[in-house]
Amino acid sequence: MHPGDDQVNRFGATILDPLGLRLSPEEKTFFRDADPFGFILFARNIDTADQIRALCNDLRDAVGRAAPITIDQEGGRVQRLRPPLGTQWLPPLDHAQAAGDAAAEAMYLRYRIIAHELRAVGVDSNCAPLVDVATPDTHIFLQNRCYGFDAETVADLGRSVANGLLDGGVLPVLKHIPGHGRAVVDSHLDLPVVSAPRGSLDQIDFAPFKALNDLPMGMTAHLVYDQIDPRPATLSPVMMQLIRDDIGFDGLIMTDDISMKALRGDLSDLSRAAIAAGCDVILHCNGTLDEKRMVSDAAGRLSEAGQGRAERALGARNEPHEVDISALRAKLDALLNGRGHG
Repeated sequence: MHPGDDQVNRFGATILDPLGLRLSPEEKTFFRDADPFGFILFARNIDTADQIRALCNDLRDAVGRAAPITIDQEGGRVQRLRPPLGTQWLPPLDHAQAAGDAAAEAMYLRYRIIAHELRAVGVDSNCAPLVDVATPDTHIFLQNRCYGFDAETVADLGRSVANGLLDGGVLPVLKHIPGHGRAVVDSHLDLPVVSAPRGSLDQIDFAPFKALNDLPMGMTAHLVYDQIDPRPATLSPVMMQLIRDDIGFDGLIMTDDISMKALRGDLSDLSRAAIAAGCDVILHCNGTLDEKRMVSDAAGRLSEAGQGRAERALGARNEPHEVDISALRAKLDALLNGRGHG
């Protein structure tokens, strides 16, 4: 980067996680210099409400701005805030099925409550909605995190999830774009390969993402659609162009965790390849500080277009609508006959 290059005014093209419950002086210095677009929290970053708020303040102070802080709070197996910090929820698929015809309202209420719990500890983004369309063969790591087995249902419930989060002042992250539901292996461990024809993918897998293409942020899927391109979607210019042009998603696109075992290779090389393919931001989780430095250096700063998307995403953060959370809980319990959470 040449002196005076306007890239110095752009955010770092990363989303990174802290190592523990508070930032070390070394981490503060690194985050100040790297200036990541945002941060993500995991279970190791969570103890008490006061501690989480202090950590969020540390992270934002390090970069000198109100950087977004996201988390995986789907409910069920994938939720970082657990009692007493957050409600213990059924898996999303079980919740939607329990609500029956009232599933859209139930999912809205669920994620409006989740947004309230996240904001209470300083978190203002959530890696949801997950609009992968489940199949009977979807790998167990994903299947009950889905909202249903057909594209229309999944899109409708995904919209309810996004609306609940946005009304609660929390930025949704649409995942796993352009669709992970046909994966029969766990992408945390292996690279899924999907051989469905393009027409079927358009009608089913890609359809919910197209229906929700106005959301501010999305997360890629680490899998190969071998009828379209032999490269993993996160690293594929062909798939990224499909996401932008055919699905019509113009929000900020982050990779799924670049260190997942679905992707093979050096973190720096993978980060550069994902940016070159068209991803805006590299998500890197659960690494050492040296690995974070490698990823940050490789990712560089957001492109001009990426900076614009980042600023639009930040502009989508709302102050929460005033609601009576106890009343929302009571309404949800009534919809689910007392089976929604506990």
